[in-house]
Amino acid sequence: MTKWEKPDYQGPVTEADLAVDEMLKDRLRAARPDYGWLSEETPDATDRLDAETVFIIDPIDGTRGFIEGNPTWSHSLAIAKGGAVVAAVVYLPMHDKLYAATAGQGAMLNGEAIRASEQSVLAEAEVLAAKPAMEPHNWLDADVPEMKRQFRSSLAYRMALVAEGRKDAMFTLRATWEWDVAAGTLLVAEAGGRVSDRKGGVLGFNNRHPQVNGVVAGGGAVHADIVSRLL
Repeated sequence: MTKWEKPDYQGPVTEADLAVDEMLKDRLRAARPDYGWLSEETPDATDRLDAETVFIIDPIDGTRGFIEGNPTWSHSLAIAKGGAVVAAVVYLPMHDKLYAATAGQGAMLNGEAIRASEQSVLAEAEVLAAKPAMEPHNWLDADVPEMKRQFRSSLAYRMALVAEGRKDAMFTLRATWEWDVAAGTLLVAEAGGRVSDRKGGVLGFNNRHPQVNGVVAGGGAVHADIVSRLL
């Protein structure tokens, strides 16, 4: 498998990323030619900004894990209309897990309804986050709260696990590409959880610069507790 590093420290990419991107672009745009297109592996074009509805795609989310043989990489597909995600799919082929959601119709895993966790105590919560997010400078008074931190390479899968209720919350505090989190945002919301940026603000998609200010997702009480403690 051919692989290389993207410029500006944007991480690895493989021939598989590009092949999946090309296949999805051909099929999806043939079906919906009036939709805009935003994908990690397609050079960005400003014509998407004039489209009311846009595909937001990560052909392989968790590429580094994919390269290493970790089976928790995923395909992440979302449709955003007027800046809000209205349909989403996250698929993990190595686990045969298909997460899907449509706005107002709930979230599902392999056809069965899923619900976010009702855990209300952060110290008892299982939370998905990378180590840098736990550094004191991210937290009020440099006070890092107690929680049971774990990690998954795919942000889309982290959000899907929160939607499924297997994990109580996830967060990433860096500027985050839309394609990493668009689908997961709807999965969590339709499963009864809450999703915001790191400041508690509403996430909007198809921005001119396609990044959001971090993401916090979880059951309502844990989500609110995390946001209240972040700088």
